[in-house]
This record gives sequence, structure tokens and C-alpha cells, in this order.
Amino acid sequence: MSDFELLDPSGLPIGGSFGAAGAANAADPLLEGLNPSQERAVVSRGPALLIVAGAGSGKTRVLTHRIAHLIRGREAWPSQILAITFTNKAAAEMRERIGDLLGGAAEGMWVSTFHSACVRILRRESERFGYVSGFTIYDSADSRALLKRIIKDTDAASYGFTPANASSKISKLKNELLDASAFRTTMNDADPRDRLFAEIFTMYDQELRRANAFDFDDLIGQTVQLFRAHPDVAAVYQRRFRHILVDEYQDTNHAQYSLIRELTRPTDPEQTMRLTPPARAAELDDNGVIPAASLTVVGDSDQSIYAFRGADIRNIVEFERDFVGAEVVKLEQNYRSTQNILSAANAVIGNNFDRQEKNLWTASGDGEKIVGFTGYSQHDEARFVAEEIEDLHRQGLAYGDVAVFYRTNSQTRALEELLIRSAIPYRVLGGTKFYERAEVKDAMAYLTSIANPYDPITWSRLLGAPKRGIGPMAEAHLAIFQEAHDLSFHEAMARAAEVPQLGPKLRGSVLALADMLARATQMAVGGGTTDVEGDEAQPAPVGDVLKLILDETEMIEKLRAKRDPQDDARAENLEELLAVAREFDVKHPGAGLIAFLTEVSLVAAVDDLDDTSGTVSLMTMHTAKGLEFKAVFITGVEEGLLPHQMSVDETGGINEERRLMYVGITRARERLYLTLASTRATFGDISAAMPSRFLQEIPEGLVHWRQSPGEVTSRGGTQSRALNAPRGTGGGYAQRPSRDSSVAFGGPSQGSSAALQEPSNGNMQSALEKWRERKRLAKEAQASGGGFPNTIALGARDNSSLALAAGDRIKHDQYGPGRVTAITGEGTKRVAHVVFDSVGERKLLVKLAPIEKITE
Repeated sequence: MSDFELLDPSGLPIGGSFGAAGAANAADPLLEGLNPSQERAVVSRGPALLIVAGAGSGKTRVLTHRIAHLIRGREAWPSQILAITFTNKAAAEMRERIGDLLGGAAEGMWVSTFHSACVRILRRESERFGYVSGFTIYDSADSRALLKRIIKDTDAASYGFTPANASSKISKLKNELLDASAFRTTMNDADPRDRLFAEIFTMYDQELRRANAFDFDDLIGQTVQLFRAHPDVAAVYQRRFRHILVDEYQDTNHAQYSLIRELTRPTDPEQTMRLTPPARAAELDDNGVIPAASLTVVGDSDQSIYAFRGADIRNIVEFERDFVGAEVVKLEQNYRSTQNILSAANAVIGNNFDRQEKNLWTASGDGEKIVGFTGYSQHDEARFVAEEIEDLHRQGLAYGDVAVFYRTNSQTRALEELLIRSAIPYRVLGGTKFYERAEVKDAMAYLTSIANPYDPITWSRLLGAPKRGIGPMAEAHLAIFQEAHDLSFHEAMARAAEVPQLGPKLRGSVLALADMLARATQMAVGGGTTDVEGDEAQPAPVGDVLKLILDETEMIEKLRAKRDPQDDARAENLEELLAVAREFDVKHPGAGLIAFLTEVSLVAAVDDLDDTSGTVSLMTMHTAKGLEFKAVFITGVEEGLLPHQMSVDETGGINEERRLMYVGITRARERLYLTLASTRATFGDISAAMPSRFLQEIPEGLVHWRQSPGEVTSRGGTQSRALNAPRGTGGGYAQRPSRDSSVAFGGPSQGSSAALQEPSNGNMQSALEKWRERKRLAKEAQASGGGFPNTIALGARDNSSLALAAGDRIKHDQYGPGRVTAITGEGTKRVAHVVFDSVGERKLLVKLAPIEKITE
């Protein structure tokens, strides 16, 4: 057995170094196929190496070949190598690639995320700091549950604290290696919020310790503190790991940087003498200590886009200052994109100053020019994207090879509607489809309940959105009262004073909500202008009704007050929903709420189209990092969106937005599209949009610009491809449907009113269970097609029953006449393949398409 296979008392293999016995030679199979820069990165040896890896330059290949070269050249045992990645998926891929190169010879090497490596160390050394090795790790849900209890105990909610914003602030502090005590030394003593947060932070850490638990951020911070407090422990791992390699170094935060610094320090001389087993002469330098481990980091300052998560770009920009004598190797040859795409990326990122200079190039040729498109509105933009995707698909490009990027999730709504109407299958990566987002469904619940006050599902949802203290038992009491007196849910709330089980405070909340719903209903029924020739009032615009709801519930304000980026995004989605309603009012004056709900429900219901060639991917630009596609659309390239308006006043914010643009551009392999709109609906209003400054940084010769093809209507928007909703449908709100009619949500009445009466023995739980059963049955009826508004005859165009076959002639509201060549799919997913006289071949979702059958 070799000395290197002996274990010290802690179970760790003894360290050592083979020196340069395995130097590279020209015949080395591990160097075959590498370009000169890649080969240099693989064979270079020294105390520190920075590999500046441009997008698509083969960094993973270089990293795995460097590790394999160290092992095969007998410069290190696998157990002496620590390779760190940012995701478990990346770690698994790296292990697999090294295994393919070396086979079983790679066993024993640590390839893991920062957190996984730290967990292994902490479990070995937990007794050093008063924990047992079986400590619990709290995930984000566990942490927020604990903070929720602490905030309730301290009444911190009255100061605007929520589990989300408290958790975010604690996480940022821990990533800076600051605990509650350190925060107290820097806080403003005169600020009651700071004092209260310090108390929350202290109680949170005390509860974690009492539970023998760490949260996710503790794992790295506690490991750093362990090494600093116990040099003898640090010496064991400094001795063990002789080669440390870190991927995506530009994304490291302060805690991760500090961990790397601790692991790459020379072993303390005093601790060197105490090592077990004793250090051998081969391990020691001229000063009698074990020298620092060799550090290799791979990254690209141009792709540092996670400052909001705590990533510190200084870690990679200042690498040569932090590690004196470091060598720098630049990987500039790109194996992914065409030269036109790379030239645009180089031109944009060249305007940043906080970067290592490099210039991406490729040997694969210039490729197609970048396509730019300016539409009048976001609907023009979305239609262009949908039609261009369909053209690419007809040319043989699979849907799965196409991606659409956007800066904020609120931009997806117009894109989703046009993709659905064009029968293009899509998926939203890293997010939820617009109408399925919780905050959007919350606001829609109010509108649906106004139109149908007998719907138990939407009524139950609006009671708790936002939270107003109406719990499940109060909800059940109101439902029992509603059923017993044959009322609508709104009427039952208005008579909350007659429900003895509700306390005064709760009764006040219910009555206030009932009053708001009554006023909103009056607006929706006839709160608009009076008809000139009579007394009958027209329904108010849907946007006005929704604005009343959002204002009085303060849904947007409460999300903004949480000071959490995710809650800001949710607030933007609600503002986008208001913009949807405003657009509907412009396109369909006087149509009313039911017509709006019908259009939304039809769009939201047909969102999963089957296709054997995959689906188009929709995602934010942050989500796109690490991915690549043959064709990429970057949408909304406008000032205020890209760069985002929130970045303008932040230090370094514009630079990070420019890096985000660079990341988006370099995801494209063959085709790149940059799109924007001249006007965009934001916050419910139409405003002029300015082209992004980033577009001006791209040389003119690289982009072929297309303008909107003249389909703008006199109202300043595109001709609607939506359903032609009827006017004056608001008069039916106050009409009560028959109790045995399937028009009511949930279909036929489930049981008699007596079945839901309060039990004589006072068993409230029984009443609650019956109310839950009633909601369950209503959901089943809704799912089977018996739910509002699909069962209400509105006279709106719904082509579900339209019989079409190959050879039929049809007329489209926008494209004019055409001939059906094929019908695919079934039911709501029927797709008509049509050749139009004006625009050629198109695919249409039959249920939603504005078409009619014509005779020749």
C-alpha cells in the first residue's frame, strides 16, 4: 500500500505531492483536439490559475481535462482534488466526464457544490462547535416558517416585517459572514426597525441552535468560522486538498470567497508540527510548512449577473491581486455561435469597464445577420415572434431549438396569447404561465366572483387574498349561513351581523369586504355613463373595476412593502393584468366583465398543445444562463426594460444589465432576433417606449431591421385577433341562477341546506369538513366543464363546434380567405393548417381563431 493510501485518525487520506513527474507531452491523448489556449489551461502549473472562459469556449471540457491530466500524470491522487460547482447537475456532469476520461481511477475525488462540501466537513467536525453530527438543515420553507412564528411573537408585522423580507435580509448578512451581534454594531440605534430586526435575527439563530439545526446560508459561514476558530481543523483540510478548482467563479459571494481563501492558505507552522500522522519532508517547503494548495478558477466577469443574490464581481476581477503570481489564460475561441452574433456580443460588452479584456471569435463563419424588429405595440412584437417561429419551424427547425427571452415575467402575457392563438407549443422555464400565477389568480377571483357570486371556489380564494383574518372556520360559518338562507356569497357577507359565530372584529372585516364587492359589482353592471336616449347605464370599463379592487385591497402596495425582489415581480404581474384589462376595454368598448372573463378563460384553458418536436422555451434572461438554442428571440429591448428601470440608479446596475444582454446574445447558436415595441402598456397605461441603449452599441452592419408591416389600426394598436366579445352583457350579474341549474359554479346543488346546518352538538369541525367537501365537489364540476364562464352563453365566437375538414374554404378576420389543408389534434386542441391567399401557410387553434366557414 502506498503512503498516499494511508488514512490519518480522522479518516482522511494522507496528503502529498507527486511533483511534476507527469508533465505533458505531445502525444498525450488528453490534449488531442484542444486549441492552444485550452491546452495551456490544462497543462499550466503554478500557485494560482485564472481561466477567463468566454461564452461557448469549452470551459467544462478544459476543467475536466485539467483534473484528468493531474491524476493521470500522477501529480495528485483523486482524494487530493476538490472541484466545486454551483449546481448538483453541473457536479454530476463533471464527475461523469472525468469518469469517461479516467474510468475508476477518478474515485475518491470531491466534486460537489459549495454547500455539499461544507456539509461533509461540518458533519465530521460538528462536535468542535457544540453540534451533533446529525444536525438538521433547514430549507427556505423551514426558515420562513420559523421566522413567521418569531414575527408573530414580536408583533414585527406592524413594522412591515414578513418572513420573506426578514429571510432575505438575514441571508444577505450571513453571506457577508455577519451574525446578529455584528449587525448590532453597525445598525442605527435610533431606528426602531433596525432594533426589531436585530431581535428577530438573534431569536432566529437561538432557535436554530436549540433545534441543532443550520439554515442553508449557515453551511458555508459556519465552515469558515470553524477553520478560523480551530486552525488544527483547517490544517487537516489544507493538507488534504492540494488542488482546488472552482467553476463559475464570477458568481461567488463573500462567504464562498472566504472559504476558498481558508482552504488555500499555507498550513500554520504550529499546526504543521501537530498533524497526525506527522508531515513528511516531501510535503514541506523551505520554511517547514505545507505550502498553499494550487487554486484554479474558471469564470467570466462578462457573465456576472447575480449581484441580487450576493455575487461579488470583485472576486474574479481582482483575482490577480488576491493571489499574487497567478497566471491568466483566456479562452476566446467560441464553439457555439456565428461570428455576427459574437461581434454583437463583443460590441455590447466592450462598453463595460469592470472586466478582463477579451474578444470572442469563431472559425464557423459569419452566419445569418441578426434580425431586428420594431412593432407598434407589444402585440405587434408578440405576433412577429409567433409568425417567425412558425416560419422557422416550416423550414425544419424544431420548436425545442427555439427560445424567447424577456427581462421580467410580466412580459410573457402577450407572448403566451399569440403563441396559443398560433397553435405553437411552449413552456415557461423557471416560472409559471401568466394566468396561472397565484397573484393573478387572486385578482381574477374577485372579478369572477362579481360575475358569479354563487361560485364557492373563487369566493373562498378572495377571502384570503390578501389575508384579512378570515380563517377556514369563519369561512365555513358564512357558507352555512349562505346555504341555509338561499343567498349568494356576497349577500351572505353583507348580512354578517346575523352570523353569531363571528366576533366583532371579524364581522367588521367581512362587512368591509362585502361593501367593496357591492360597489365593484354596481360598476360592472352599470356604473359607467348613462345612455343618451334612456336611463339604462352602460357597464364601467373592466380596467376601472379591477383598479377599484386593487386599490381597496392594496394588493400591489402590500407586495411592494415586503421589499423582496420576488414580491416586486408579483406586483408587476398585477400591474400587467391591469394593462390587459385596459387593452380589452380599448379593443371592445362596452363589452363588459363577462366578455373579458370569457376571453381570458379561453386563452388560459388551451395552453398545453401536443407536438412531437418539442416546445418553444420562454424564460427570463437570468434563467437562460448556461443554456443554448439554435434560434433566440430577445424581446423588449427597450429603456426601462433592458436595462431595467430599477438598475438605473444602482451603483454598477447598468453594467450588470449590459452583462445580462451579453448573456442573452451568446445563448444563440445560429439565429438571433432583437425585438421591441414603440409603445407598451405598463401600469395600466400606454406609454412610448425608447429603444435600449444596448441596441445603439451594436454595429449597424450586423443587424437587418424589419419594421411592423403596417397592420396598425387607427386606435394605435393591432387589429385584435381575440374573440369578438358582445357588448352590454353586464346586465346578468344580479340575476340569480336556479339552484338546480348547472350554470352555477359546481353544477347541481350538493345536498339540501339542512345538510350544512350547524350540528346541534356544536361540533364545528363537522361543519368545516362539510364545507370543504362542498368546495371539493365544486372543483370537480368545474374541472369537468361545468364551471363559469364556459357554460354561460355569451354570443361570443367560440369555434369548439365548428366542423372543418381538408379542402374547406374559410375566412380569417386578419388574413382573409384561405383553404384548409389538414386538421390535427382533437377537442380544444384542434389545429387547422391553412394556406391563405394573402400570407401563405398558417396554423390556427380552431377554438380561438377569428374564422368562419365560407362557400365558394
